[in-house]
Amino acid sequence: MSTTRAKRLLLAPSILSADFTRLGEELAECESAGANWIHIDVMDGRFVPNITMGAFIVEACKRATKLPLDIHLMIEKPELHLESFAGAGANNITVHIEACPHIHRTLQHIKSLGCRAGVALNPGTPVGAIEAVLGDADQILTMSVNPGYSGQKFILSTVAKVREIRKKLDVLKSSAHIEVDGGIDAQTLPKMKKAGADVFVAATAVFKHPKGTQAGIKSLRNAMRGA
Repeated sequence: MSTTRAKRLLLAPSILSADFTRLGEELAECESAGANWIHIDVMDGRFVPNITMGAFIVEACKRATKLPLDIHLMIEKPELHLESFAGAGANNITVHIEACPHIHRTLQHIKSLGCRAGVALNPGTPVGAIEAVLGDADQILTMSVNPGYSGQKFILSTVAKVREIRKKLDVLKSSAHIEVDGGIDAQTLPKMKKAGADVFVAATAVFKHPKGTQAGIKSLRNAMRGA
């Protein structure tokens, strides 16, 4: 990894594993511990088998933290909900290629709302599915588990996928982030960093760390430096 890219490494704790009875405190702990973004996983029970949070949670997080809000829409027909999430305070909005038949239009719409536009792909989706929009996206999110639940086992084959995306972005001279989400912890993060990822989403490794949220972030930061 180049020195320039190394300076861009970002940590995005996912509140999917947070204690919602003290969400404001959890966000404050993330902020004081040095997190860069707050990642919010939105699931509809159709695109993925779980139902999570909506725009009202984004709005609440916006009031509770100064960190950018990174919204991951794991939903069918995300284009119908972009305005509500942007209006609630999203800074980044990522949609899945598997859910967007008109992906160019969707990314353009996200940007028109003043947000960074991301495209995500599931572990079983080949990189070729997003190749046509690699030059249009501000960030590429590679799932390293099948989406739906936190705490799943990391899928090792996704490391090669990140490496492939990095090579393609380098050819394009793109500054887009490569974000990885799923099973990211102190052991798997260095593998993804070496492959070319620069944004690391972690839920369980942060909010379920045995010594607390701040210790979880510290552990991941140490893994970033040591990789």
